[in-house]
Amino acid sequence: MIPGLVERIRAGGPIPFAAFMEAALYDPVGGFYAAGGRAGGRSGQFLTSPEVGPLFGAVLARALDAWWADAGRPSPFVMVDAGAGPGTLARAVLAARPAVAVAGALRYVAVERATAQRAAHTGLAVASAEGVPDEPFVGVVVANELLDNLPFRLAVHDGGWREAFVDVDTSGRLVEVLVPFSEVPACLPSAAAHGARAPVQDEAARWVRDAVAHLRPPGRLVVLDYASSTADMAARPWRGWLRTYRDHQRGRHYLADAGAQDITSDVALDQLLPPTTTSTQADFLRDHGLEELVEEGRQTWAAHAAAPDLAALTARSRVREAEALTDPAGLGGFTVAQWVVG
Repeated sequence: MIPGLVERIRAGGPIPFAAFMEAALYDPVGGFYAAGGRAGGRSGQFLTSPEVGPLFGAVLARALDAWWADAGRPSPFVMVDAGAGPGTLARAVLAARPAVAVAGALRYVAVERATAQRAAHTGLAVASAEGVPDEPFVGVVVANELLDNLPFRLAVHDGGWREAFVDVDTSGRLVEVLVPFSEVPACLPSAAAHGARAPVQDEAARWVRDAVAHLRPPGRLVVLDYASSTADMAARPWRGWLRTYRDHQRGRHYLADAGAQDITSDVALDQLLPPTTTSTQADFLRDHGLEELVEEGRQTWAAHAAAPDLAALTARSRVREAEALTDPAGLGGFTVAQWVVG
């Protein structure tokens, strides 16, 4: 349990679900990410594309070079890795030696709000920051599975749309109470079944607007996440889009184990600034050279299979990584939404 959360609610009354989620994930003492929750293999709680292996970062390095060329090869060209975690993506991108980095034009900014995870950026050739740079810049912002972790208001249909708040019962257990909206958010469908739920993702919408506002033409925001629409989520069982994770498995109810499990939601694209383009992650990776890198890996392995070194073993793993990254039932089915500025 988050230190002081029960006392805070008892003293001040029920808090919005968004405030509960903020504390459960980002409380500086007991929040999931502050306490060491992270993506990764054996040491992580869940697996994202960068943790599958270095191939995802190698493809993104190719995309960076294409975007840099499209922008006229400016220097500096800023790459903001938003929600960078311990720097897994940064390591893979820089290890791929994109031309923009070789030319000395790349300024890589790894943005991570959790102090414990920023500490892992030590030794990386990046600027480690708690937030997106204040000044406008030419470059790209990449947010891989960030928006799904931003706190949101939770709407529940009970004779009309109501907002979920979190209270404490007499035993100290966190419970949900429903409070009428002062004004029903326009994103919610006018009709819904009793018990339907939907997220109201004000913070995600604000984050996208702010990120786009920081980009000078030509600039680009690239968001990779599991996405849906508000109406679709309201029509589906809520456990299909509001999920918790712990130790690579689905976790318990979102009010249980506050601070000990990840809380995540599909991203409602209709609540965001309309993107310039959308595609699947599988198509995005193929468009930026995935298949060429996999073929290169096959050839490297074939040439060194008799006495493989680390580079050959890494090359061989590209086939397996590509399968995971493009699986339509998994990471490959993620949505890549892009906002092009100028």
